[in-house]
Amino acid sequence: MDQLPSAPAPLAELTDAATGRGLPPLQHVTFSLRPGEAWLISGPNGGGKSTFLKLLRGELSPTHGTRRYVLDGQARTSAVRAMKALALVSPEQEAFYLTRDWVQTVSDVLLSGFSGDTLRLWEASPEALARLDEVAGQVGLHALLKRDFRTLSHGQRRRALLGRALMPRPQALLLDEFTDGLSMAARKELRGVLETVVAQGTALVLVTHRPEEAPKLNWRHARIEAGTLAVDTLTPAPPSRPARFELSVPAPTGPVLVQLDHAEVYRNGHHALGPVTWTWREGQHWLVTGENGSGKSTFARLVAGEFHPSLGGRVSRPFLKRDLLSERQRHIGLLGAEVAIRQRRGWTGLEVIGSAYGGTEGFAHPLTGEQRQQVEALAARLGASDLLTRPADTLSQGQLRRLLLGRALVHRPRLLILDEGLDFLDVGTRAGVLDLLGEWTRGGTHLLVIAHREEDAPPGLTHHLELDGGKVTQPLPST
Repeated sequence: MDQLPSAPAPLAELTDAATGRGLPPLQHVTFSLRPGEAWLISGPNGGGKSTFLKLLRGELSPTHGTRRYVLDGQARTSAVRAMKALALVSPEQEAFYLTRDWVQTVSDVLLSGFSGDTLRLWEASPEALARLDEVAGQVGLHALLKRDFRTLSHGQRRRALLGRALMPRPQALLLDEFTDGLSMAARKELRGVLETVVAQGTALVLVTHRPEEAPKLNWRHARIEAGTLAVDTLTPAPPSRPARFELSVPAPTGPVLVQLDHAEVYRNGHHALGPVTWTWREGQHWLVTGENGSGKSTFARLVAGEFHPSLGGRVSRPFLKRDLLSERQRHIGLLGAEVAIRQRRGWTGLEVIGSAYGGTEGFAHPLTGEQRQQVEALAARLGASDLLTRPADTLSQGQLRRLLLGRALVHRPRLLILDEGLDFLDVGTRAGVLDLLGEWTRGGTHLLVIAHREEDAPPGLTHHLELDGGKVTQPLPST
């Protein structure tokens, strides 16, 4: 009688492993990752999912239990080889390249992955250049290879980091909230890439709050909550999703809040936006859509006053008595990927939220008793009360996003600009935030929301602006 073939040895195996880092720390984790397997990991914000990926890959060492790898036919406990064989794509990597003070082109970022370095430190070999051309075609990066990584959109940066991870032909891909920031078209395209990679024998571990966006694979499911991992759990039920974006009937509009006149923006020599002429009036709540790289985030930062138009363009904000940076930061709430990256330091949650009152970042002027009560009340609404004493650089992406939402909301801004503001949040938190946004708009706050997903657009939006190649393509409603 023929014997069934034995299962391949695990690429990585954790046995009763625990970590001393992370709040909560992981405990009693037993997990095996075999070649060609696809694991979908779910769980609430702060449950330990990102810490799990770092433990599996070898960026963190277990404080209890064991970790073992079988790579190239050899068993080992050292994680040195695993750091290249198990490639990670995470928001922390994106933040690293965005905060460098020198130009790193997309080619540089990908070639660093080929050599296993964080930065490109060596001249590329013919083999590396051939692999660069192959991967760039696979993930659609040829047109971006010479661009400074810092000038890319959030979705384009995700695409580049996936390319970097694929460069050394890894045995496993570890993806942390990979689909956040990707347009619908980009998600569809890169799902196909991941399906092909897994079909070729590469293992995949996908951490996500949006399982409905995962590739069509034979998934095994695990859930991490309160530092504990449960394997072979039930498939997470997808949330109900609107069929399409829907706009509310606009109320009569009032005076101009923001006016753009032939505004253009250049970022490190790259033309990012414009020329755009656009008016935002009282009573209007805007939805902004467009593919990755269309200029949406640049548009948001221009409206908020973080960017200025090039010569010949003009931005005015008549609702401000003085159009100064300090005034803009007091009266305009802004949340986007770049804001989150600037907060990844040792500032406490209380300082992150409270800084909104003074129009500062990273520190807060002494809060009045009333202001402190408002911070604490809003943190409770966002499920973030326990984060007020925590340093921002110890938090998960979802936990930090709760604080940044609090920062954008707490001073009741006249304008609130959310650039994919619900990214990294678990299902329950997203629902609570949408309810909260409704309260703020009824209280006089005007919304501008950039969203790729229909379910991330709060009710009450009245006007639509679509961008393509930095220019307006959607006819604007009359103002």
